[in-house]
Amino acid sequence: MLALVSTGATPDRVELREAPDPSPGRGEAVVRVEAVSLNRGEINRLASAPGEILGWDLAGTVAVPAADGQGMPEGTRVVGFARSGGWAQYAAAPNLTIAEIPDDVSFGAAATLPVAGLTALRLLRDCGPILGKRVLITGASGGVGRFAVQLAALGGAAVTAVAGSAGRAQGLEEIGAREVVTSLDGLEPFDVILESVGGQSLAQALQLVVLGGVIMTFGNSSRQSMTVDPSVFYGRNGARLQGFSLLAPNQPQNFSEDLRYLASLVGTGKLDPQIGREESWRNANAAIEALMNRQVNGKVVLTID
Repeated sequence: MLALVSTGATPDRVELREAPDPSPGRGEAVVRVEAVSLNRGEINRLASAPGEILGWDLAGTVAVPAADGQGMPEGTRVVGFARSGGWAQYAAAPNLTIAEIPDDVSFGAAATLPVAGLTALRLLRDCGPILGKRVLITGASGGVGRFAVQLAALGGAAVTAVAGSAGRAQGLEEIGAREVVTSLDGLEPFDVILESVGGQSLAQALQLVVLGGVIMTFGNSSRQSMTVDPSVFYGRNGARLQGFSLLAPNQPQNFSEDLRYLASLVGTGKLDPQIGREESWRNANAAIEALMNRQVNGKVVLTID
């Protein structure tokens, strides 16, 4: 089979090469991959993984059902999460991390859901009820951010979306943001803050949470350290700062139900995958550079042709 293999170098970070077929475990299906989406986390790993096939998000059809007989039959259209190996014509994925997708959901749209969609969904779930609450989302122009804006709005929240520039903010109001800003200066406090920029953005967030509110921190896209006077947080009785990672040991690793739910929202038009760039995997390096240089609003999807 063909696969995108890490070169461990730049600017061409991956190379399309022949690679061995996947060797699935007993509880894993082999998926014929039709589309994948890119995440900054896996791209950041490329330099330290020469010769490896990375890739988490995938969509396609079941080519070989799991040997334990517990999975979906051959030919089923699925979306899935692979610990690695997704950037290939065939990939192995555990039964617990794949879900059937409706016929009216394209493979490209489905491929955006595993990392970004699951992260947004579970972040908001961990915050508790959000109906009628003020929710601030930093990094809102990215893949996770755009899903979070939509899901928070669907949950009845008044969403303020923060983007790095007016250009990056395009489309955020159309998908549910009540307010779109490019700075945290002068904002009123929020009940819930989803914070992925880190550095000074996180420091300011500590001053913008209400009594008993919650700040969920799940990234540091600025790559900045944070300097803060702890006293800004003292008076916010009951407020909490909570870390989140989709793959943390305390997070359920059964993704099927949540993926099925997200795919159903896409199928009914309630959730827009916000694909900012879609092209052949033969142009993967150009797409990777565009994503890392913040030239894409939303998700980058590669089709396996």
